[in-house]
Amino acid sequence: MSGGMRVVVAGSSGLIGTALVRHLTDRGHEVRRLVRRSPRGGDEIGWDPVAGTIDADAVAAADAMVDLAGVNVGSRPLTPARKREVVASRVQTAGLLARTLAARDDGPRVLLQASGIGAYGDRGDTVLTEQEPLGRTFFSDVVRRWEDATRPAEDAGVRVVHLRTGVVLSPEGGALGRLLLPLRAGVATRLGDGRQFWSWISLPDEVAAIEHLLTAPVHGPANLVARADRHAVLLDALRRAFGARLTVPVPAAAVRVALGDFSSEVLGSIRADPHVLRESGFVPQHGTPDEVARWVRTGRPAP
Repeated sequence: MSGGMRVVVAGSSGLIGTALVRHLTDRGHEVRRLVRRSPRGGDEIGWDPVAGTIDADAVAAADAMVDLAGVNVGSRPLTPARKREVVASRVQTAGLLARTLAARDDGPRVLLQASGIGAYGDRGDTVLTEQEPLGRTFFSDVVRRWEDATRPAEDAGVRVVHLRTGVVLSPEGGALGRLLLPLRAGVATRLGDGRQFWSWISLPDEVAAIEHLLTAPVHGPANLVARADRHAVLLDALRRAFGARLTVPVPAAAVRVALGDFSSEVLGSIRADPHVLRESGFVPQHGTPDEVARWVRTGRPAP
């Protein structure tokens, strides 16, 4: 793209945030990161979502804001207390940023807000565009409240995009974390019967899509996925890429015991379609299971 933008990023230390800051910087954008400690340099801006404080003047100097903040849903058991933390960490951050932008006429007019395809719930083989109603699961409710928190910014005329991200595939872990270790040992582990749809996107395509949406005329929800494939199909591509000779099925009951409520995210079937992203002109670099599996294995595109 011609000319760089000044972009403020919240949640810059996670898998996606770290890759996004690197990608935007490499592409010539000026990036400032929101940090909860005292800022240590000119590329950091202080904030405290729990206390509801932020350096609004520093934020006002930016062209756009990307909010990826929120505790990792899959890192700990989803106890009632953890569920409250999951919701609060998202609603507090999104709400603070939305109110901050709404209160300023001289601030960013673009807010790209993290969200997730868990919005739809387990929907079997149904193709899910952004027009589909939200589900009635815990994760659907998280998304509902998360996206609703941005309403002050939308009401103030800020272009808000809800980044309904799918399964982000990366050799650094993330959603593939539990599958990569056995794959590298020559074993592919199939979760459940393998017929559930996984809507996936590679990490490079995720950050490229976010950069694309900084200027694309899109508002509202956007499914950030490259495509949807059955878990068994995606796993088979990974098995071939890694040269794994053995596929071990993990029964759904065992997955539920191991992951608790989070098991719905890997056993549930969400066949999300990137309609908005596709219509806006975005084309993923990794568009097939074999292409993304080759990249996860080697860091290089498929031939």
